[in-house]
Amino acid sequence: MSNIIDGRMLAKKMNQQTTDMVSELKSRGTSPCLAVIIVGNDQASHRYVRSKNKKATQLGIKSIVKEMPEETSEQEVLQVLDEYNNDDKINAILIQSPLPKHINEKYVMSKINPEKDVDGFQVINSGKLFLNEPTNYPVACTPKGIMTMFNEYGIELKGKKAVVIGRSTIVGRPMAALLINAGAEVMVINHYVSNISDYTKDADIIVSATGKLHTVTENDVKDGVVIIDVGQNVDENGKLVGDVDYDDLRSKASYITPVPGGVGPMTIATLMRQTVELAKWSEK
Repeated sequence: MSNIIDGRMLAKKMNQQTTDMVSELKSRGTSPCLAVIIVGNDQASHRYVRSKNKKATQLGIKSIVKEMPEETSEQEVLQVLDEYNNDDKINAILIQSPLPKHINEKYVMSKINPEKDVDGFQVINSGKLFLNEPTNYPVACTPKGIMTMFNEYGIELKGKKAVVIGRSTIVGRPMAALLINAGAEVMVINHYVSNISDYTKDADIIVSATGKLHTVTENDVKDGVVIIDVGQNVDENGKLVGDVDYDDLRSKASYITPVPGGVGPMTIATLMRQTVELAKWSEK
C-alpha cells in the first residue's frame, strides 16, 4: 500500500506559513498585492479567479481583479498590463488563460514585468529556470508545488530516473527543468508514444500531465515508483479523476497523489506563496 501525498494538508500548512510571512512584511511596511486580469466569459476561468481572490483575501494579501469583456482589444489589455507593471503597490500580476482568440496570448504574456510574473511563464523567468540561475525568480506554480511535495515527504530526486508525461509550458517543461536542476535523470514524453511502458517501466518517479484518462496503468510501472498525477479528467461515471489508474496503482507505488486533493490545492497555495515572495524580493 502506497503513502498518499496529501495536497490539502500540505497546502493548509503552506497557507499558514504564508499568512505569517504576510504579517512580517506588513510590519515592515510592505503589503503584498496580487492583480489578476481576466478577459472574456469563460466560466471555468471566472470560478478559478474567484477562488484565487478568496484565498488571497483569507491570507491577508490584497487582491485586485480586473474583469474585461469578450470584445476587449489586445491593445486595451496591454494598457491595463502596462499600468500594473508600473504600479509599485502591485507585486504580482496574473493574466488568466485562456484569452479570447483575437488576442495574441503569448505576446501579451511576454509583456508582463518579469519581477511581477507570479505564474512564472514569462520568457525571462523560464530562461532563468532552464539555466538554473542562483537568484530569486518566480517558477510555474504547479511544478513548484510538486517540488514542495517532494521535499515535504523526503522523496529523493538526485540520481533518480524521472519521466515527465506532457510537454506544456505550464507543467511539463518547467517540471522537467526543476527535476534536472535537482539532479534527476529526466525524460520528457507525451501520450502519443506508441507504448508508454517502454519509458515508464524503469522510472523511479513519474509526473503525468496529459489530461487523458488511463495514461498510466499498473502494467506501466515498477514496484515502489513515485507517481504525481497532475491531470484532471471526468470518468464515465462523472467522477473527477486524474491521468493515472489510481486504485490499481496504489498497491505498487511508494507515494502517489490523489485527484482531487493532491496537486490541485498545492498550485493555489504556491501561487499565494509566490505572490508574497515577489513582494519580499521587491523590498529595497
